[in-house]
Amino acid sequence: MTDTPFVVAGRTFRSRLIVGTGKYPSHAVMAQAHAASGADMVTVAVRRVNISDRSKESLLDYIDSERVFVLPNTAGCYTADDAIRTARLAREAGLSNWVKLEVIGDERTLFPDNEALIEATRVLVAEGFVVLPYTNDDPIACRKLEEAGAAAVMPLGAPIGSGLGIQNANNMRIIREFAKVPVIVDAGVGTASDAALAMELGADGVLMNTAIAGADHPVAMAEAMQHAVIAGRLAYLAGRIPRKIYATASSPLEGVVGT
Repeated sequence: MTDTPFVVAGRTFRSRLIVGTGKYPSHAVMAQAHAASGADMVTVAVRRVNISDRSKESLLDYIDSERVFVLPNTAGCYTADDAIRTARLAREAGLSNWVKLEVIGDERTLFPDNEALIEATRVLVAEGFVVLPYTNDDPIACRKLEEAGAAAVMPLGAPIGSGLGIQNANNMRIIREFAKVPVIVDAGVGTASDAALAMELGADGVLMNTAIAGADHPVAMAEAMQHAVIAGRLAYLAGRIPRKIYATASSPLEGVVGT
């Protein structure tokens, strides 16, 4: 049994775990957690980075860009135009032509505005961006984003920062079955078992921030998440036994003397 590499838009990543940069007690703790996670892709909110004056201290100073790929995101954008403008700004500042595209539709739930997200994806793909859109766990929305040129689809497991874990496992299975691009579960992970479940459902990767940054011990949680993603992926490849209503003896009686 061999696994295929984790490839997004022609780029191969060693880890299937992607981590964020917000909510940590300090930049130093963030850097330690990143190292413990084993992740080699880290997402950064463009609006949290001082890209006009790089001489001042920035969280980017605490990211090992020789080892880690920086993925800018458009967190905090509520319209397609705003998200497009933010992605362009990140590229012009030299961050990347990759973007984790977020267009939020509701301030309280932070659910994505899928209509605006699809529109922004089309525009940015036409401009040469590698777009990874954060979306609802909706198979139809994921299909339309893929048709719009998304390099991956990133359905939420639960609302951002909720820690509720995967709320609709069946939708995740459907999204994975039909997607021809990588599926990365984004948002809602609370603990290691949530990450493992996402991978067992067939996700190609998991992106998380609050679950690590908000833990009592972020560095330890980051290490736990690394192991969970690896274990979940291996279990998916191994193939779980079918669920049954009744018991099945683990030591069958067939062939036992005296039966």
